Amino acid sequence: MARHGAGRGWFGKVLGAALGVTLLAAGASVWTAQAGAVRGSSSGATASATRGKDVKPVAVSIVHASDEGTRGVNITIDDGPDPVWTPRVLDVLREYGVKATFCMVGTQAQAHPDLVKKVVADGHRLCDHTVSHDTGMDKKPQAYQSRQILDAERMITEASGGVRPMYYRAPGGAFTPYSRTLAASRGMRPLGWNVDTKDFERPGTDAIVATVERELPNGPTLLFHDAGGDRSQTVEALRRILPRLKEQGHSFGFPVR
Repeated sequence: MARHGAGRGWFGKVLGAALGVTLLAAGASVWTAQAGAVRGSSSGATASATRGKDVKPVAVSIVHASDEGTRGVNITIDDGPDPVWTPRVLDVLREYGVKATFCMVGTQAQAHPDLVKKVVADGHRLCDHTVSHDTGMDKKPQAYQSRQILDAERMITEASGGVRPMYYRAPGGAFTPYSRTLAASRGMRPLGWNVDTKDFERPGTDAIVATVERELPNGPTLLFHDAGGDRSQTVEALRRILPRLKEQGHSFGFPVR
């Protein structure tokens, strides 16, 4: 998600849950084990995500472009999965036949593996959004950055049943050359955004829609959220935005890798 100000009560809880993970990992070597074959996942997962045995390095530059070309739009959904709002976001995406990229917080994925599997089964892609969503991690030591990225990769992969994240999005855009290189070496393309819808701040559905319409010329990657509080405005904004963009001749794709 975008870097906002203070008042991260929800993420304070996430951070508390994550401390045990990061502290346990502090003395461990960097995690490099690959997930095995996916067990019990749907056939729809194969086309949308990378399996553990297929890890290949990708470019370290932050991607914004869509694989649907100049009229493509990338829908990205941050901070979940959430047991209330992720299913509602999935329902809207399914209604309009749109695929999205879900940037998941590791502790959330670990807590809701059924939702991670559902995201994959619906043909969406996964993105590593770190263990605890620390928007100041670009100021932290490399060892800390490594644990945040690699532990989240493991959590998401295990929760999905073996499907790995294809992208890495730094919380608040807090990328560093080190974190980008590390993620890319694990096959996760650093993922930016062009349009911050500000839906996290709940400005109203009309305001979210207006932001998309005003800022879409800046680039194709749109940032929304499915966790961190009441996301009803996000759900309704997507319900209005998706058909409108289709009517305008846009198609929906994934960020290029």
